[in-house]
Amino acid sequence: MKIVNLFEEVGKVSYPGRGIVIGKCKCGKKAVAAYWTMGRSAGSRNRIFVEEGEGIKTQAFDPTLIAGDPSLIIYSAVKVDGSRTIVTNGDQTDTIYEGMKKGLTFEQSLRSRKYEHDEPNYTPRISSLIDIEGGKLNYSLSILKSDSGNPDCVLRQTFDYENPSCGEGRYIHTYEGDGNPLPSFEGEPVKVAIEDCIDDFTNKLWNSLNEDNKVSLFVRYIDIETGKYETRILNKNK
Repeated sequence: MKIVNLFEEVGKVSYPGRGIVIGKCKCGKKAVAAYWTMGRSAGSRNRIFVEEGEGIKTQAFDPTLIAGDPSLIIYSAVKVDGSRTIVTNGDQTDTIYEGMKKGLTFEQSLRSRKYEHDEPNYTPRISSLIDIEGGKLNYSLSILKSDSGNPDCVLRQTFDYENPSCGEGRYIHTYEGDGNPLPSFEGEPVKVAIEDCIDDFTNKLWNSLNEDNKVSLFVRYIDIETGKYETRILNKNK
């Protein structure tokens, strides 16, 4: 698979929806995770990322504007369990965290979940797991989606990356682009280039997201040997 420029790829469409990028920086010493939210409605845009322990959660910027099912927009997006970091676009973060605590794998934990219940979009649930146990990076990406908008069929796809190459990552997002209903992501996660500097990476990624639709961005660089990390959070609502 050809490696592409992440920032150009993100900027190609006005509404890729929520997105996850996982990979390894060029120097090979850091695991990299990025997650962002976007929104077209007032409710979807009414949120921010806030730190919660070692992870982050989404939170309403203005609590008086919450409408509809809050579980689809208010959730823990990142949780840490020892050498493992979970990043997802919904409350399946908790499902994975609790499942692995019981001895289930990442993929097994997600068997109890499917796409979001936001008819007619049936927004895919995208999830990721980073594991740096033993000073070696492995990661997985998952997408749970309807079959071309048919809610009776659930497509479950998991992609595992063992000892990934330096300077490379994978990018997955919820939607192929704007539309009504919104078309779900298709194919394999896109191979993208990953930079060494967290601030350059964060700023370039934030600037590549559509100005009208971007809401929040989380980026974390994790030392593969020690587990120590740096985090950046950008919120449009301030």
